[in-house]
Amino acid sequence: MTANERTALALHGGSPVRDTPFPPRAHIGAEEKAAVNAYFEQVIASGTLNAYQGAEETAYCAQFADYLGGGYADAVSSGSAAIYVALKALQLEAFSEVIIGPFTDPGGIMPIPLQNMIPMIADSTPGSYNTGPEQIAELISPRTSAIIVPHIAGEPADIEGIMAVARQHDIPVIEDCAQAHGAKYKGQILGTFGDISAFSTMTGKHHSSGAQGGMVYTQDEALYQTARRMADRGKPHFLAEDATNAQASLNFNQTDLAAVIGQVQLRKLPDMLERRRAIVGQLIEGTADLEMSALRQTAPEIESSYWFLPVAFYPQRATCDKETFCESLRAEGLSLSLDYRTGMPHRQEWFIERRVFGNSGYPWASPEYKGDPDRDFPCPNAQAMLDSHFNVPFHESWGMREVDDIIAIFHKVATAYARS
Repeated sequence: MTANERTALALHGGSPVRDTPFPPRAHIGAEEKAAVNAYFEQVIASGTLNAYQGAEETAYCAQFADYLGGGYADAVSSGSAAIYVALKALQLEAFSEVIIGPFTDPGGIMPIPLQNMIPMIADSTPGSYNTGPEQIAELISPRTSAIIVPHIAGEPADIEGIMAVARQHDIPVIEDCAQAHGAKYKGQILGTFGDISAFSTMTGKHHSSGAQGGMVYTQDEALYQTARRMADRGKPHFLAEDATNAQASLNFNQTDLAAVIGQVQLRKLPDMLERRRAIVGQLIEGTADLEMSALRQTAPEIESSYWFLPVAFYPQRATCDKETFCESLRAEGLSLSLDYRTGMPHRQEWFIERRVFGNSGYPWASPEYKGDPDRDFPCPNAQAMLDSHFNVPFHESWGMREVDDIIAIFHKVATAYARS
């Protein structure tokens, strides 16, 4: 290979830095298989298959609560179900308002209108995917019944500041930790700040209970008991022996089989996080001299769990725009997403058209809602993040070759577009 072939961008006919796919995550392995096989041997020997709330699920929930430092956990069917159950457990009034950050999975916000409450979209803090205390405070009104705080990309929001605002107004807080297993703020693990928290344990998250799953966690025993009922069709768990189903809800139960996988994955989580943090540290060090792009570095009080890598692009330092820069990175073999637009559900068709209950426009259109049903949420800080950042997926199974290739790709593209 000639020097020109090595330096010419693959986008312009040169040879790419990496011409083989990055390795799959492969986080489900022999340990999970052995645990599942042992479980099935037990099922076959006993002739009984528990649907849910068996010994394995009980153990998984206890281990998860222990991981968070104590408290109460209930395994549910998905991260979206976890948010739904957390909201139901707070027993909020219909047509009240729930404040939530601008970036989240659609399943993280849809449970709000599905329970006849109105989502209020708080902007992110400048330079972040996460909302903050000031942005939330701007939306608080007498109609506010709860706050949902997503910790996006594994990076903690200013949850301490948000909790101070919430306590000032006596508003309960749900932490959405779907992307932030094991992340910490000032040494305290996420999920333990709010009144109740929700986790996703689907296969793409830090630790998994199989293809889908979720967890609801709280340190409040009474709130846990209510959550347990809301996750199981309002069944009278923890109520008098002759009680009947206490409230209308749905079946969000997890299964013992999923809990078998979850227990193994939970044991792997500390090593997964350690490896992710090591990889990001190597990438930051290896690209620290670049001027036109930068991997996000967190503040000292924050310990991210790095679900994906936000990368800032500085067009004033380059001879190209962000789209061309990203296209060039892709051509060199790097997988990335141009922005996190899919993580802004309030700009999706269902939200804009108010499609929750047929064509009724409810809950916004209800005469019982006393706010502005047509209120817009421009979120300029969140829009600035879309314009200035792109995202790189990665996982703990990367080795030094992957790290070295990423560093080489960034350097090659940055050199090609450097201002003289």
